Amino acid sequence: MRYALSAMALLLAAPAWADAPCGDLGECRVYIEINAIDGDIGFHTLFDGDGWETAQMTGPDGTPLLDTELSGALSDQTLTENFFESAEPVCEPGLAEEPDEEVVTLPEFLSRFPAGSYGFSLDSGDQTGSTMLTHMIPAAPAEVEFDGKWISWQYGEDLGECTTWPDGFGVAPESSIIAYEVVVEPDDDELSQFAVTLRVPAEVNQVRVPRAYLRSLPPGTPLKVEVGAIEGRPDGSFGNQTFTEEDGFCNLRNQHQCSEEE
Repeated sequence: MRYALSAMALLLAAPAWADAPCGDLGECRVYIEINAIDGDIGFHTLFDGDGWETAQMTGPDGTPLLDTELSGALSDQTLTENFFESAEPVCEPGLAEEPDEEVVTLPEFLSRFPAGSYGFSLDSGDQTGSTMLTHMIPAAPAEVEFDGKWISWQYGEDLGECTTWPDGFGVAPESSIIAYEVVVEPDDDELSQFAVTLRVPAEVNQVRVPRAYLRSLPPGTPLKVEVGAIEGRPDGSFGNQTFTEEDGFCNLRNQHQCSEEE
C-alpha cells in the first residue's frame, strides 16, 4: 500500500542518514548520486569526528583517496564534520556540451569507486571508522507531478540519461528503497534560496507542499521539483540515491495557467 503525507517537513527519526556511530567517529557515509535528467554521476562523502587536524580516507583495497591537513587558524580551531561532493561528469558522450568535457560512463564510474568498505583515519589513527559502499543504485523516480498542492511520483525503471550499464547490472528493486527526498525550489534567481525539503519513508509516493510555504511565494512563481530515491543499507543507514528534477510548474492551483503567468 502506498501512502500520502501532508507534513510540514517529515524527517525520519530512524534510520540515520549515515553509519552512526562509525567506529570512533560520530558518523560516516559514502554514496553514489545520479541526476537522471542531466545525466551526471557524483561520489559523496560525509564523516564526523571529534576536533581533528588531519584526515585520510581509503578505498576497499586500501588505496588512499583523501589526505588532508588543516593549517593556520583552522588547525588551531580543528574540524568536526566534513562533507564533500566530487565533480559530476556526464555519463554519456551525447550529453557533453563541449568537445573536451569529461565523460564517465556508469561502468567506468563503478570501476573507479568499487563496492566495499571505505575507511577513515583522523589525526594519524586517533579516530578510525569505516562504512560500506554498494552498487545498488535506485531507479530514477518517474511521473513526477505537481498539481498546485500535491507532489506525486512513482518508482521508475531506469537511470534516465545514464543508459550505458555494466554487464549484468540492474537498478535496485523498489523494496530496497528506504526513503524519498522531495525538494521544491523557486525557478527564479531572486527566490531560489527559499527551497523546502521533505524526507519521507519509502511507502509514501505523494506529499502535500506546506501551505505556508506556497503562500510565502508570489502567485505564479515558477517552481521546479526534485524527487530522489534513496537506497537502504542492511544496517538501516541511507545509501545511494538517484533523483529526478522536473520544471515547468508554478505556484498556482491550476497548473495549466503557469505559462500564462510566467
